Amino acid sequence: MKMVASSKLHHAQVMIENMLPYESMLEHILKSFLASEVDATTAYSLERPVKRVALIVYSSNSSLCGGFNANIIKMMQQVIDEYSHLGTKNIIIYPIGRKVAEKVTKLGLNSGGDFTSIADKPNIHPCIKLAESLAERFIKGDIDRVEMIYHHFKSAGSQILTRKTFLPIDVKSELYFDDERDLTSNIATLEAQEYLRKKGNRTVTEKEESKPLNDNFIVEPDMNTVLAQLIPKLLHLMIYTALLDSNASEHAARMVAMQTATDNADELLRELNLQYNKSRQQAITNELLDIVGGSVNN
Repeated sequence: MKMVASSKLHHAQVMIENMLPYESMLEHILKSFLASEVDATTAYSLERPVKRVALIVYSSNSSLCGGFNANIIKMMQQVIDEYSHLGTKNIIIYPIGRKVAEKVTKLGLNSGGDFTSIADKPNIHPCIKLAESLAERFIKGDIDRVEMIYHHFKSAGSQILTRKTFLPIDVKSELYFDDERDLTSNIATLEAQEYLRKKGNRTVTEKEESKPLNDNFIVEPDMNTVLAQLIPKLLHLMIYTALLDSNASEHAARMVAMQTATDNADELLRELNLQYNKSRQQAITNELLDIVGGSVNN
């Protein structure tokens, strides 16, 4: 299972790498605009009193991945407790993954749909549909706030449990969010990661700092209209990126869990083998003592 998880982790890292050029270019454009227009606002960034909230929660479809799903469900329950004054009818959960979907059903919470199919096989099109649906409901006023709960993939040995506001979106905080990743290694143990970091063999994918292309460029028809076209694309990217991060984090967590299980089994076998040898040696010693005692009596 560890070998299978390692192979799947590699494919998940490749998918993240394939997504990064689009992410970098989109962020470069947005940062360039925002550097010139500080006060640009859109319908997606308007704050209002929270009366109804939606949570996008990412988990896995299968188990045997350590505390991956338990940590997600624990944070989800903490967030639900924070919004308990709204009432359970005003809290909608969008469960991406069978484990969290089962928990939502067990707790009797409102579910926004079935998204278990994309937890194992990430696909951009369902993410776009989900982002468009949430954005439409936010603009209409059906939902006042949307949050995401997922594991941010930093490296094979480090996955950060993250709670992020999806809507209303603060474009500046989102663009400068720390999403440094190490996509070059499948080594899951923290000790090995630390060793590679000290030796300088670890390369980290970092984003380039974007600077305005021109302080005096002209935007047609106006800045808010352009941002109204670009921000939905950023929303699509946020859901898809979180899905890729969660998928990669699941496989990394399963690698660690299987390695730990293997180490525990080896230790148990070593202890049982030692106990067996001691018992065997004791039996041989007793037999020899019986033989010697019989010879002396004779």
